[in-house]
Amino acid sequence: MTIDQSAISVGVASDVGRVRRHNEDCGRAAGTVFVVADGMGGHAAGEVASTIAVDALVELSDRPQLAVEDVVNQLGEANRRILESAAQHPERAGMGTTVAGLALTTGAESQEWVVFNIGDSRVYQLVDDQLTQVTVDHSEVWELVERGLLTEEQAQRHPSRNIITRSLGREPMGVVDTWVLPPRPGETFVICSDGLSNELTKDEIEAVLIGSADATEAAGELVRRAVAAGGRDNVTAVVVQLSAQDRAAQEAAGS
Repeated sequence: MTIDQSAISVGVASDVGRVRRHNEDCGRAAGTVFVVADGMGGHAAGEVASTIAVDALVELSDRPQLAVEDVVNQLGEANRRILESAAQHPERAGMGTTVAGLALTTGAESQEWVVFNIGDSRVYQLVDDQLTQVTVDHSEVWELVERGLLTEEQAQRHPSRNIITRSLGREPMGVVDTWVLPPRPGETFVICSDGLSNELTKDEIEAVLIGSADATEAAGELVRRAVAAGGRDNVTAVVVQLSAQDRAAQEAAGS
């Protein structure tokens, strides 16, 4: 399937929340690259790390050809830039960031989505009004969930929920997880920091996506509800919707 960029609509929203004094999240959309980074290390450090990571990744939007390995390599380049910045500025020592995102790859005959993450920022996918979490958190708490020792609801309130096991800003930085998905007309993706996923359940996120008129409204409403639910961290959401208008044409082409 080949996607016309005009078939993609995007909404981006972010809020400092009710507790933090500074917003260390960074969310952006550029062409067919969509990224959220959640910085760590305090103001003027975490904010720097998340911005460096996002700046590096949106550079991919200028490439005429894009493959999964390009995304992984660019995350490595982002890690290098963060470490270099920390070395040049002692006050930034130890800064880092989690990253999650979505990019549209280009191949010889078709395009595919590549979902990627390192850390506990997430990507969800809504298809036929059913929301699933695509990414897997790199955190101590999520490891307990996968072993059946905690439920997802318990993990949201666990005191160790913010202890992550992989991030950018480390040497070595750890493995980047990737998933390759075929585009599906009418689908929606949510890329978010844990400030959203720690406040809203999957069912609540699903309800907002189904009830929103467009991607901009959905992103804004997700962030608003997360802040209203507690806002204990910075909250950022990027919502990406693929138009359903091409479904009939796609089905006709396959018949």
